[in-house]
Amino acid sequence: MNEWLNRIIVPDYVKDVLRNSKVILAKNQDDLFDLALKDAENGLKKVTYNVPGRGEYCEAIVCKVKNGISVNYTEAYMRRRDPDCMVIGDNLPTDKETYSQRYGGNFEDLKRETFEWLKAQELAVFFFKPGQLDDTFYGMAIAPSNAGFFCLGLGILQGVVDIGRIKGDIPVRCIIYVAPPFRHTHFGGRQVVVHYRSENLHEIFSYNLYPGPSAKKGVYSALLDFGEREGWITAHAAVVQVITPYGNKLNLMHEGASGGGKSETHEHIHRDWDGTIRLAENIITHETITLVLPRGCVLRPIADDMVLCHPSIQKNDGYLYVKDAEAGWFVRVNHIKQYGTDPDIESLSIHPKEPLLFLNIDAPPFSTALLWEHTEDAPGVPCPNPRFVIPRRIVPNILNKVVPIHVRSFGVRTPPCTKDRPTYGIIGLFHILPPALAWLWRLVAPRGHENPSIVQTEGLSSEGVGSYWPFATGKRVNHANLLLKQIIQTPKVQYVLCPNQHIGAWRVGFNPQWIMREYLARKGGVRFSYEEVSEARCPLLGYSLNKLIVEGVEIERFLLKPELQPEVGVEAYDEGANILYRFFKRELEPYYKDPELLPLGKKIIDCCLSGGKVLDYTSLIESENFLIEE
Repeated sequence: MNEWLNRIIVPDYVKDVLRNSKVILAKNQDDLFDLALKDAENGLKKVTYNVPGRGEYCEAIVCKVKNGISVNYTEAYMRRRDPDCMVIGDNLPTDKETYSQRYGGNFEDLKRETFEWLKAQELAVFFFKPGQLDDTFYGMAIAPSNAGFFCLGLGILQGVVDIGRIKGDIPVRCIIYVAPPFRHTHFGGRQVVVHYRSENLHEIFSYNLYPGPSAKKGVYSALLDFGEREGWITAHAAVVQVITPYGNKLNLMHEGASGGGKSETHEHIHRDWDGTIRLAENIITHETITLVLPRGCVLRPIADDMVLCHPSIQKNDGYLYVKDAEAGWFVRVNHIKQYGTDPDIESLSIHPKEPLLFLNIDAPPFSTALLWEHTEDAPGVPCPNPRFVIPRRIVPNILNKVVPIHVRSFGVRTPPCTKDRPTYGIIGLFHILPPALAWLWRLVAPRGHENPSIVQTEGLSSEGVGSYWPFATGKRVNHANLLLKQIIQTPKVQYVLCPNQHIGAWRVGFNPQWIMREYLARKGGVRFSYEEVSEARCPLLGYSLNKLIVEGVEIERFLLKPELQPEVGVEAYDEGANILYRFFKRELEPYYKDPELLPLGKKIIDCCLSGGKVLDYTSLIESENFLIEE
């Protein structure tokens, strides 16, 4: 161990932990797979810890299955990310709640206690590259060896580096420490992840074993931290290259809060047994609208959730250039409720080229983990957040290169809106946004209706700047400025707003973004004549389409303009618009009051607060004109 320990650039207290522990160094993903099943009996392993005052406590049950490893937590609460899990342990500038504010005292005491606990454990250690950046940016994981499944998840998501093959010193910029018993002894059983930032290091103290807040979003936090300091962004988005039946290509980046449709960006449109697309179903009359699309576009997935927009890959030609910031994807499959729902993903998971990690999937030892067999949180209540973790290298048709983005869409989970119950579910099939409005939507980033990925909160809440604010550790205004600069510097990128789940009184699932993707690829991007669009009744929604025809089939106009639905009408629509306005004003106020906000940003927010029209927003940021004369 001394050879590699002498070459890693980390604080002395980290080396002290490693020198005083028994360490298992994993060099590749196979090592982590073996570690996850270490000491398993008959294909099953209980991940337990001694909790003072409580005795042995089982956090999770790990099963070896034919297609990988299946993990189930003993508490339903641990099967989703708690949105309040982040606290900041350092004294650097932040808008997030600090450890001392929430718990009192200094985190340094708990930090020392954590290291003492780690010294008493057999440890699993491995290295990775956060964000898949260059050789000056390494990450490191330190966890009890019986938490091998957690390490495997992180290893698939960020890759595993064999440091024996690296010459010279190894600069470690991010470290994840895992200490599960502390959630019981110090935090009342809650998920807590403490972030500790210093000049060249971002440390993540994970006091729970759900990988979402730490192995997944914790690494994201480190990237956002360094990007905030250095002036670049890691977008919360999925990217796909769409190739039409005629050979045209469109690169689409779909952003949004958790549940906003990022993973669905790569999915083919779901069809009924006869090949038709069930576009919408009326929740009151149960009338259905179907669509026949003889041939869909070819999809080349690029990124699933974290998209690197690093200065080193930009070309300054008006487009935004991006690459995947992950080596693997954390895919939610709550929509797959039976065999045949999504044949591509199902086939990939059942017969993978290498073992996968399944979370919240009911699969006993030596069975095949099936994506539609969701673990139940309670009798008859399936977990809403079943997942599997897959290396991107085995994703079919994957595109491994930097690409320019032509269209940035933003997804919003929307509830039903009717005359009896007006809501913000007034977004049409998709809307065209001026860049200034696109920036505002990324600032407020509504978490949306029935979010499956997190512990539920009531009402219309926000995930904030770029929809990645829950994972950022610094100052909100810094990220708002970075997003605005990015939009200004990429004038050729066009912007779309897209709902999922409901349009007015119609249940639509993710069909709006799938239809949008097919239509814009065929059209060649977001360029419309003045006759094709009109200002939406609610200015926050930009431009509505007057007509939408896909492969000769015209989409019902009331799906483009929900106020035309008899179940909605103008009054309910306007009440929904008021709900949106109240939400926007509440969320934008902190930015507006911040003296560090760019002057243009203040002007755009001023436009919103004063009830500006769509054309007012259009004039605020110069872009390649998306409204053209015929």
